Amino acid sequence: MTGQAFVRTVLGDIPPTALGLTLCHEHLMTAPAPRLRDNDDLLLDDEARATEEVAIYRSAGGGALVEVTVAEFGRDVAALARISRASGVHVVATTGHVSVDYWSGVLDIEDRGVDQLVEEMTVELTEGIGATGVRAGVIKAGSSRDTVTAAEERVLTAAARAQVVTGAPITTHTTAGTMAVDQARVLTRAGADPQRVTLGHLDRRLDVAEHRALARDGFTLGYDCVSKEWYEPDSARVQAILRLVEDGLVDHITLSGDLARRSSLVSWGGGPGYSYIPWRLIPWLRREGLDDESVRRITVDNPARFLTWHEPARP
Repeated sequence: MTGQAFVRTVLGDIPPTALGLTLCHEHLMTAPAPRLRDNDDLLLDDEARATEEVAIYRSAGGGALVEVTVAEFGRDVAALARISRASGVHVVATTGHVSVDYWSGVLDIEDRGVDQLVEEMTVELTEGIGATGVRAGVIKAGSSRDTVTAAEERVLTAAARAQVVTGAPITTHTTAGTMAVDQARVLTRAGADPQRVTLGHLDRRLDVAEHRALARDGFTLGYDCVSKEWYEPDSARVQAILRLVEDGLVDHITLSGDLARRSSLVSWGGGPGYSYIPWRLIPWLRREGLDDESVRRITVDNPARFLTWHEPARP
């Protein structure tokens, strides 16, 4: 779709208007780092169950999701393509890296320079991941709790530079909702466009004043731990969303659940599953007074705008 606005999915490029309701931060297939196995609850290795879960989401009105699993967390883009084809749900795959907790003992990220990371990201975005021919549609970078390590800063810098080269969007991982301001500073210093960046997991720490300031700087707020009551109750998430909408920042919010555990997925006998947001959270927001236009902007328009590739800047 050269010359046109597009979203890059695992099955190819599509118009942004084709996405529909979109979850912006989820996991379908994982093989987590040794330090993060947690008795295999974090191991999502059954393609049939993943396809079933996505089909349930589609029955709830879901049209697309961003699968943010990176190499150190067991990314399998060939499986993602099969799941997307079987379920009819658009899936966007990810390049980049998360944080030291994930890559330690799995990948040699500590030894990679910025240029090497930029090349890796650019190839996976524009040519394909490994021999699969499947291309990533979003760049991921992240940081540790209450700090950004030197290697994490290199990954964030590389993500920004890869965005400049390709025009791809960036999504981030903030551990426990911390260091978002620092991530924003590193990314913008390296050339990233704030309007092309979603800062993730901000609803793990509902500092609405900080979120308001980030949104006013152009960033999208990833409220993507929905249903995880042990971080923040959904009642607080709902109120935070309403406050941001009242402040005129409805165009800076996206939703997701970041569900990466068997115990969180219906197909594994757990819950609430990917369908929670369309079936439970959206009706809750409406009951609290959020109008249909705002619901559409948060769940359909904002993800589509965020995921749309922009023509890279010319030298």
